[in-house]
Amino acid sequence: MENKNKFTAIISGASGLVGEQLLTQLLDDQTYEKVIAVIRKPLDIKHEKLVQQVIDFGKLPAAVAGINADHGYCCLGTTIKKAGTKDNQYIIDHDYVVEFARGCHIAGVRRFAVVSSIGANQGSSNFYLRTKGKMEQDVKLIPFDGIYILQPSFLLGGRKEYRAGEKAGIALMKIMNPLMVGKLKKYKGIHASTVAKCMISQIQSGGNGVKVIQSDKIA
Repeated sequence: MENKNKFTAIISGASGLVGEQLLTQLLDDQTYEKVIAVIRKPLDIKHEKLVQQVIDFGKLPAAVAGINADHGYCCLGTTIKKAGTKDNQYIIDHDYVVEFARGCHIAGVRRFAVVSSIGANQGSSNFYLRTKGKMEQDVKLIPFDGIYILQPSFLLGGRKEYRAGEKAGIALMKIMNPLMVGKLKKYKGIHASTVAKCMISQIQSGGNGVKVIQSDKIA
């Protein structure tokens, strides 16, 4: 851990499944004296440590470059259904993430944690996994002291919007999880709160360099 008593965190994607859990945990963590959430529209939450900053994500990295922070957390991500097109999904899952990371570095952030996906690979034939893989490679090029890339499997937890396919997937995961052992363990469903907790612990560990944490190692 850095030689400092209190830290400022900056988070993007705070309204999503992992991001919502992460924001709650950051606000509860006495290590942080301030938590800056960069958002498209205000969150329905108030806290003495929380600073909400509405930005135009299309203007990253400049939109956050003037913010002073120590630790950066990124939970940005979407689905093809919500994005509408592959181009739009790429902008959110790759461009916004990488540009947010660059903005964080300019703002003085030394350690950066980001949510990716199990199977992420820029050489994959799967568009989603290829996008996540390309995002990972580009984030790795930014000279943070520490970069922590989490690759969770199917995310469990309550979403604000109803997704019939995911409801069925969650039910299936509850049945399949006990059967996933050995090499299959990394594909077990994982709770969003667990991913959020791991992001914080990795950043606070103070480890330097790039670390990729697959789903079965997230705890």
